[in-house]
Amino acid sequence: MYIKVCGLTDPHAIDAAQAAHVDAIGFVHAPTSPRHLTPPHISTLTATVDCTIDTVLVVATTPIADALALAESTGVSVLQLHGQYSDDDVAYAAARFPRVWRATSLSASPNLTVGAYGEELLLLDAPQAGSGHTWDFAALAHRRPTGRWLLAGGLTPDNVADAITTTSPWGVDVSSGVESAPGVKDPAKIAAFVQAARGVSCPR
Repeated sequence: MYIKVCGLTDPHAIDAAQAAHVDAIGFVHAPTSPRHLTPPHISTLTATVDCTIDTVLVVATTPIADALALAESTGVSVLQLHGQYSDDDVAYAAARFPRVWRATSLSASPNLTVGAYGEELLLLDAPQAGSGHTWDFAALAHRRPTGRWLLAGGLTPDNVADAITTTSPWGVDVSSGVESAPGVKDPAKIAAFVQAARGVSCPR
């Protein structure tokens, strides 16, 4: 089970995530988010992450050309387009950056074929990204992505195992579900989330 912890903002959170053996760490560049980081801050934090862990730049409103430049300058390994990006934006980014992830929700009626626009991976989130709200995972019983995809939206150490059993994703993504306050990650919750997710027998 591939595990991404998103919205990390300080070295202590990164240390906790690495100690828990996550697969990816996400940094948010979105001014309206309590997890927003400036480019210099992202660059500094990215440099502290072990090379075996994916570093993901998450953007939501940044113009596509600026998002690509930011991904290049901060040294992240993945650019995640999360927001009002068009299919053409995803294809444009995928043609210019080695690893691009497409993030969306079922309410947007997206194309659920992973790689449809050149992206490496698809992330399915709640309609309001970053809200911590749980959505109806049962909806995926009738409409599931094909290929590698991550389940996100309202996941916590307490519900992630059931969510994985219900939806059989390739991986999971968590942010607010492992926080003690908006933007403040809780090391114990990160460890508990990883343990719960890894404990489910589900093929990657």
